[in-house]
Amino acid sequence: MKLYPAVDIRKGRCVRLFRGDFSTETVFSQDPVAMARHWHEMGAQMIHVVDLDGAQTGNPENARLIEAMAGQGLPLQVGGGIRTYERAAEFMQVGVKRVVLGTVAAREPDLLKRLVEAYEGRIVVAVDCRGGQLSVEGWQRQTSVAAVEFCYELRRAGIDRVLVTDIDRDGMLRGPNLALVQEVLDTGMCVIASGGVGSVEDLVRLRELAVDQPRLEGIVVGRALYDGTIPVEHVLTYLSDGRRGEPDAGEADHSLS
Repeated sequence: MKLYPAVDIRKGRCVRLFRGDFSTETVFSQDPVAMARHWHEMGAQMIHVVDLDGAQTGNPENARLIEAMAGQGLPLQVGGGIRTYERAAEFMQVGVKRVVLGTVAAREPDLLKRLVEAYEGRIVVAVDCRGGQLSVEGWQRQTSVAAVEFCYELRRAGIDRVLVTDIDRDGMLRGPNLALVQEVLDTGMCVIASGGVGSVEDLVRLRELAVDQPRLEGIVVGRALYDGTIPVEHVLTYLSDGRRGEPDAGEADHSLS
């Protein structure tokens, strides 16, 4: 299981929100490109980048910054406002490794199918939910679709990788929704989990689950890394080297900076 540091971009800055609420923004850096490069230099094998402005408007507003990251050879998984074939293709062409589709995956299955056929293995579908139901349009609109049922539909359509986020836990540092992660794993999907990680102990629990469930590929972590709650220089190694168990107490006391 790999740790994917999150770089969320709003108005050209690296920020974090609480539960997707745009009124709760905390700015962590004025330079998202430098932040992405920092995480890569620390050992991250994939960086999860979200264009928050794009998620709201439906058109990537920070594409220039994302292209600058890709141009430096940074391994990126990018989402936020990618709702056309052309925009997804443009990101792929500049070097983005994976594109994350949310709203368009829920509303335009034919377009999703085209992209999966054109970019096999490089499309991730975002399954963002509140109370077990799917949310779209940058988490601003709730649907009546059950998240797990949506995963079954995706599986039948040939999709095999999803990014699962419990919105109510995102940025709250209160622990991931392991029950939701397990439910989605039970659909046969490869899963990248997101939302709620706030401690090394949370990562240990996810790692233990991944030992028995190898389709749990990774975990996106944001605020806990930026706040220094999790010692990234040791945790990145711990998650990628295949060890089982918790880092020793001496490692866990180090800060991010």
